[in-house]
Amino acid sequence: MPSAPSTPTERPTSSKVIKPDFEAKKQHFIFTDEHQQLRETIRSFATKELAPHAEEWEETTFPNWVFQRMGELGFLGLDKPEQYGGQGGDYYTSLVLAEELVHAHSGSMSMGVSVHTDMAMPPILAFGSEEQKQQWVVPAIKGEKILSLGITEPDAGSDVANIRTRAVREGDDYVINGSKTYITNGHRADVIILVAKTDPDAGYDGFTLFLVPMDAPGVIKEKKLEKLGMHASDTALLAFDNVRVPADSVLGEVGKGFYHIMWELQGERLITSAGSVAVAQLCFDLTLKYAKERTAFGRQIGKFQVIRHKFADMATKIEAARQLVYATAWRFQNGEYPVREISMSKVYASRMAVEVADECIQIHGGAGYMREYGVERIWRDMRLNRIGAGTDEIMYEVIGRSYGL
Repeated sequence: MPSAPSTPTERPTSSKVIKPDFEAKKQHFIFTDEHQQLRETIRSFATKELAPHAEEWEETTFPNWVFQRMGELGFLGLDKPEQYGGQGGDYYTSLVLAEELVHAHSGSMSMGVSVHTDMAMPPILAFGSEEQKQQWVVPAIKGEKILSLGITEPDAGSDVANIRTRAVREGDDYVINGSKTYITNGHRADVIILVAKTDPDAGYDGFTLFLVPMDAPGVIKEKKLEKLGMHASDTALLAFDNVRVPADSVLGEVGKGFYHIMWELQGERLITSAGSVAVAQLCFDLTLKYAKERTAFGRQIGKFQVIRHKFADMATKIEAARQLVYATAWRFQNGEYPVREISMSKVYASRMAVEVADECIQIHGGAGYMREYGVERIWRDMRLNRIGAGTDEIMYEVIGRSYGL
């Protein structure tokens, strides 16, 4: 038998008992103290200057001064080059913006801003000439010009290859005919990045991007569309009737528009993922507060096991989505092109956000169905994220095919 220890075994004292601190602030490793300071600044702005108008904007759409004010504060160029008026920050600063704008309680406004900063501006920076960057990016970062993106058509949504808008070369110009629908910022924008077919026989090599000023003759803003959610955003049906633009309006290379726009969609999907997680967290927090205040059968409804387990399930899904988004963002920031993981992030986060919002409505009961509490609006707004920037079905196709299936 082993000999007994010469000294008594040390027993843990109460001072050495390790207990979890569930209230401790969590900061993911991709973020620094500077990111945290930026986060606090944007949240303060969203809470004080934007949130008070959220209800009004649901009826009227949000005004253009939002872009101007955000330009003044430097929020429209956080990760954009300093030479064009940006802040020169890393990609994570754009995640911080997407996450903190949710405190404005207007998903529509956040979407309009993200189309401007993370969907339309990056292609101009990546593929545009110096003249195009000076003409559009510099004033866009200041909030003086508003950008939009024209991909979807009445007969071509997720099937980008079926786009029918045509651009025909005539001398030093191109003449554009066609239509686009579901265009965010479509009525307010100063310019649209338009996907058009320049060679109908070239397949994927027959598409080209154009920068088309929205005041050009022949640009017709046919209709402001009414939607299930995102009421505060300006969503347009547009027509292009013999719109003539100079050849230097081509963005990138002629015939490479399909590949340029596929690249753009990756950034769009990743920022959408981050926004979905942030909105789900906001909805969770609002509902948790309600569950601690609302009583039924003599106690807080959050004390019932069935409700407590709902919160446990939601929290787990939110955290899983957050970690997936952050890990993918880290790879994106470090020069990778993780299309598979971006697609996973987009489909998982957007589905999760809708599930959480739906469960939060259920926990609120009848109150959740009322506009007063705001959770019904979150559900309506978030439902778009399973469709826009690539439907769930397209994301699953991308993921499945990435495995050689």
